[in-house]
Amino acid sequence: MEEKEFIENIGIEYPVIALRGKVLCPKTFLNFDVGRPKSVKAAAVSAENGSYLLITSQKNAFVDDPKENDLNEVCTLAKIKQVMKMPNGNMKLSVEALERMRILAFDYSKDYISAIAVKFPYESSEDETLTEAYFRTAKNAFYDYSLFDKRITKDMLNTISELHEPDVFMDNAISVANFKESDVQNFLETESTIERLKTFHALFSKELEISKIEKKINSSVRKSIDQSQKEYYLREQLKAIHTELGDDENESDALIKAIKDKNLPKEIEEKALKEVARLDKINPSSPDYSIILNYLDWLKDLPFNECTKDTESLKKAEEVLDKDHFGLEMVIERIVEYIAVLKLTKQIKGPLLCFVGPPGVGKTSVATSIARALNRKFIRMSLGGVKDEAEIRGHRRTYVGAMPGRIIYGMRNVGSNNPVFLLDEIDKLSSDMHGDPASALLEVLDPEQNTTFRDRYMEIPYDLSKVMFITTANSLDTIPYPLLDRMEVIELTGYTDEEKLEIAKRYLVPKQLKNNGVSAKKIEITDDALKEIITSYTLEAGVRNLEREVGRLIRKVACMIAENSKTKKQVITKENIANYLGAKKYIKDHSLESDEIGSANGLAWTSVGGTTLNIEVSLMHGKGEVQLTGKLGDVMKESAKTALSYIRSNATKYNINPEDFEKYDVHLHVPEGATPKDGPSAGITIATALLSAFAGKTVKSSIAMTGEITLRGKVLAIGGLKEKALAAFRKGIYKVIIPKANERDLEEIPAEIRSQMQFILVERVDKVFETAINL
Repeated sequence: MEEKEFIENIGIEYPVIALRGKVLCPKTFLNFDVGRPKSVKAAAVSAENGSYLLITSQKNAFVDDPKENDLNEVCTLAKIKQVMKMPNGNMKLSVEALERMRILAFDYSKDYISAIAVKFPYESSEDETLTEAYFRTAKNAFYDYSLFDKRITKDMLNTISELHEPDVFMDNAISVANFKESDVQNFLETESTIERLKTFHALFSKELEISKIEKKINSSVRKSIDQSQKEYYLREQLKAIHTELGDDENESDALIKAIKDKNLPKEIEEKALKEVARLDKINPSSPDYSIILNYLDWLKDLPFNECTKDTESLKKAEEVLDKDHFGLEMVIERIVEYIAVLKLTKQIKGPLLCFVGPPGVGKTSVATSIARALNRKFIRMSLGGVKDEAEIRGHRRTYVGAMPGRIIYGMRNVGSNNPVFLLDEIDKLSSDMHGDPASALLEVLDPEQNTTFRDRYMEIPYDLSKVMFITTANSLDTIPYPLLDRMEVIELTGYTDEEKLEIAKRYLVPKQLKNNGVSAKKIEITDDALKEIITSYTLEAGVRNLEREVGRLIRKVACMIAENSKTKKQVITKENIANYLGAKKYIKDHSLESDEIGSANGLAWTSVGGTTLNIEVSLMHGKGEVQLTGKLGDVMKESAKTALSYIRSNATKYNINPEDFEKYDVHLHVPEGATPKDGPSAGITIATALLSAFAGKTVKSSIAMTGEITLRGKVLAIGGLKEKALAAFRKGIYKVIIPKANERDLEEIPAEIRSQMQFILVERVDKVFETAINL
């Protein structure tokens, strides 16, 4: 609801908070503590319903449970600006006073006080000259008083001096002065502006005389009170204040006790105690009070000595990882090594692992399983789109609303100093004018530096060396080298169809049955049906889409069971699966069944796994110009020019008329033009398509190839061979030409796939042409 609409409504019911020893005037701000249950509840209800509430004063401050006769009817409508929960359960409120109100009726039927109230405006005088005369007199009285009251700072005086409305001026001025509660309440209830000005002048004139006398008394008494007596007097006053607020325990004593009990490092404990000492000297209504209190809360909650005990059983760790995931031998081997060293040395710095692989291969879930295997707590922090350095290191406390960075935030939430900390999607980091978060991570991830990690908000050294950091990425290309150099990279490559089948049977089907409330007795999915889903309804390196399709299949059965609980057991086979999932999404590519001129099958590796790449070349009468389309990157364009230069320089060798390069324009296109493509590994594929087009010979569609070409016709090594081989296998291509330099990488390809494929190793492009082109 708009603020103006809210105030001008009549007869609205609001929550009520009763103040003891203080009267709130309109157009002012107030910070105060709330401790009584009804007041706490009223604040909570207000915060949930627009943050508006009535604040009235008690006639007798010693009444703990005020009734209607104990509260003043003339009060103030306020809006809550900030709510802060205190360590003892109380609340600290910051409110803005809006308008003077008159309460018509109280309601005590709920677990908080509420009341129906109407607006109670001031009555202004028609005689503006008289009003101005009284206003000037009132201002002079206030300025004279401010010279004696040191609590009225120069900033306060300047702010109040700029108020030109008599009622607004008086309400703000009387709020910073030291008057009896009854006098301020009578002033609040006065209806006429002229009468209020008279009362205002009388109050300040009287208080001025009292202040002059008080100053003389304080001057003479101060000389006779030594420092210890002064401290005792202030502590007694502070205790009395806490007793009035319903908080018998001194807040500073509670904080000191909590800090001592935490057994913090000496440097950090000293800083914490200094902050507590500062807290004692600051007015609780000051913004700095809340800032220091919030800082001490963070300091108390950070885990400095709290930790979980690592699993020392190698067998148990292997069992947990094997139970949660299929395969992943390299990951399991690395974690077992870590536990073995921990068992022997009893002390080790946390390793920094980086899992790289296409989406859906289980990078994030592996990190969760590692935490379970080590018996550690787990934190996940997504770095996708993070571009502000302060997200990592936090903001300095000088900024309004400053908070620690997400590293410290995660450590406090987990409550342990040796968790498994997952930095997800580290390759998606970016930077802008606010700094480079990748550079900030260098300190976090370097074992030699993170023993004394300093968050800008906390300003203390915090030990991150016991944390096991794990990062995930789809590609290493966008990770800065200094950051990548600190990580141990473990590649999680795509799954074969057989691996996907096992994953579906062991994990995906049981998980989806549980998620969708379907009993295993009501559905049976055959292996052939799962294979059909893998080959005809998904085309991916991971298993994310496979899980979606399995879930969709089981939901179809769930609908049948919901409609008729007596539904018979559904057996899903390869033959009837289309009844549940519809027509096939991926069918066999018939282009592989015919050989074409100027068209060759390449292989590429992307951040989402391996894929096949069909490269097409067409010749047109022209002037020898070259056109490259298909959203090709700079490296791939250079590779195409290199391939063309090689064919052109060896034209006679391949029985091509050299004049053809001047008579024909060359158009090289890579389909799926909306998808960016780059890299040098398509070099031999481009050369094959070019030679086929100029020689007029067809290229065997049953062969795919990958390799970088040089101007001398050499074939250089490429990366991602396993992903590319799996992509060819999924596409139904079983003969692949690869660089001889990649022979060592064949071991990474699963044996069951390798046995069904033929890999032709080449060192020069001549053998590529001889194998792939029907010469």
